[in-house]
Amino acid sequence: MDPGALEHAAALIRCGGLVAFPTETVYGLGANAFDAAAVERIFRVKGRPRQSPLIVHVASTDMARTLVLEWPDAAECLARRFWPGPLTLVLRKQPSIPDVVTAGLTTVGLRVPSHPLALALIRAAGVPIAAPSANAFTQLSPTTAEHVRQSLGDAVDLVLDGGPATVGIESTVLSLAGAEALVLRPGVIPLPDIEALIGRVRIADSAEPGAHASPGMHPRHYRPRTPLLLLDVNDPAPAGRGEWLRFGREMPGEPSAYAARLYAELHRLDAKGLDWIAVERPADTPEWAGVLDRLTRAATPAPGTSGGRP
Repeated sequence: MDPGALEHAAALIRCGGLVAFPTETVYGLGANAFDAAAVERIFRVKGRPRQSPLIVHVASTDMARTLVLEWPDAAECLARRFWPGPLTLVLRKQPSIPDVVTAGLTTVGLRVPSHPLALALIRAAGVPIAAPSANAFTQLSPTTAEHVRQSLGDAVDLVLDGGPATVGIESTVLSLAGAEALVLRPGVIPLPDIEALIGRVRIADSAEPGAHASPGMHPRHYRPRTPLLLLDVNDPAPAGRGEWLRFGREMPGEPSAYAARLYAELHRLDAKGLDWIAVERPADTPEWAGVLDRLTRAATPAPGTSGGRP
């Protein structure tokens, strides 16, 4: 990355601009987390409802600690193991974080991304960066700079191209703000790996009315324009023109490799003008929880149902 381009991006962040940037999970649409007006632009550009909070990206554990009221031992333990990386910790926030970032909640989600360009941008800007995925709300998340351009066009002040995302789906979100640890959104980190460090963790139920405790809790999310059907391997193909994504054929059989390719494959198929995309349903196991969550939220409801979740 040209140092001049990085400094330009950092200057845009500091002066209230929007910069799309790569992380290891997906591309983010970033603004200065201390600038309420800049964060408001994120919601307008994405068409994102205000009850869906944003994750704040920081460059270090030390920066994260300045943004919260308390830093429990569990947070320290998890940060040492999984940061930088695809884990977001939800903790009670300092007043310096505007309410628009957190949907009015008293908590904030924090993450240290592992992508070197994301870390360089945060350090150069000198401020934490609030960033959801850099796409229109409910649509497929972007794993390349071109995906961002196709979704948001010139509504973004700058797109930093850091190559394809390597993790491929959004971070695990874990709340440590209450009496018990709570997974608000699964990702590629299996639950047993977290419990091995901090003990029992509960999985959140469906989102309650009002502000969501975490991004990604909307029932309709991560969805291509083409109807996506989540099917078992022996289910018949529907009528019309479509394509399957099956294990061991079009897609890897290992969870992390599958996650890394999922959105890119859905973007590719979505551009073909198909009548449907069929995806073989993954196993309901801790290793596949993040992928299964994304696919069930992306799936087109079957006739006579109210949503894509089984």
